Amino acid sequence: MYRAKSLDDLLNHGFDSVIDVRSPSEFAEDHLPGAISLPVLDDAERARVGTIYKQESPFKARKIGAALVFRNAALHIEGPLAQHEGGWRPLVYCWRGGQRSGTFGWLLREIGWRAGVIEGGYRSYRRAVTAALYQTPLSHRLVQLGGYTGTAKTELLPLLARRGVQVLDLEGLARHRGSLLGQMPGGQPSQKGFETALVAALHRLDPARPVLVEAESSKIGDLNLPPSLWEAMKAAPWIEVAAPVAARARYLAEAYDDILSDGARLKTLLHPLRFHRGHALVDRWEGLIDAGERTALCRSLAEDHYDPAYDKSCRAVSPQVLARFPTEALDAAALETLADRIAGFLQTTSIRPGAAVTSPISAAR
Repeated sequence: MYRAKSLDDLLNHGFDSVIDVRSPSEFAEDHLPGAISLPVLDDAERARVGTIYKQESPFKARKIGAALVFRNAALHIEGPLAQHEGGWRPLVYCWRGGQRSGTFGWLLREIGWRAGVIEGGYRSYRRAVTAALYQTPLSHRLVQLGGYTGTAKTELLPLLARRGVQVLDLEGLARHRGSLLGQMPGGQPSQKGFETALVAALHRLDPARPVLVEAESSKIGDLNLPPSLWEAMKAAPWIEVAAPVAARARYLAEAYDDILSDGARLKTLLHPLRFHRGHALVDRWEGLIDAGERTALCRSLAEDHYDPAYDKSCRAVSPQVLARFPTEALDAAALETLADRIAGFLQTTSIRPGAAVTSPISAAR
């Protein structure tokens, strides 16, 4: 039995592989980072055994369940596990560290593999994630990257990471671009799945060094930022990127090509703004969609919707802005130059949340 005392123990387990033997739907909602799915009962089998347990007999349910577990385990051993040699060390878990993982772990050990079973199963992992993201202050020092929509903030993050800056890509983890038109192919993970991706990303970062995170609201699409992260973001100082609206409109027209290419869907997404921005403005947007005027549409969306919303949010938050980085263009070459400037600033400036700043630095171009 593997007894983890903390989330770090579960993320630094030292085993060769992590095996989730829960049903496919349980795995799809969330699972330990890096786990592979080898269910010993699929969704239909799990439902069948549960029904027999409640409506007929616990003994009959255990007997039928055992036959199914061993049958499925044999398929896994003959299939995806067949290539492993005798020194392989897998870590197995189910929902609460009970019969499913216990039986499979026992079988693996009988073969000769040095299998461990997580005490408490997925529930113990989930409690550790909840403690880290809901009950404990974040240990990382964050810096928020702000700027109007269309200033390529998300695209800057990997450029900065290549320059040695620690970054936390929340939109990437949430699989959403963080705006009204932010849906991405494949949809978003579950809230639990997002939180697993978040703790895994935070675990890879050095708390002694600043972490750059794009400025977001408390929700990204349908997902909520956990309280520990949100409180750290609210206390974090900012740096801002600034670009002319014409450059931002051109950038948005390219970055949102997938959304802009589907006029009917785009109109549906914009429809709720009739109640916030007025019918006349949305009618104008629909006319630009019909005319194929993507850049003009993006400029109006920026000037008439996104920019006012950003200004309102900034007035409410009153962020401590350490530096602003203007750029006239947002093409690939300009972003490389911008990333150099931002990385240089972050690597030479002491970042202390709450430090007094008389006026923000306007970083040289």
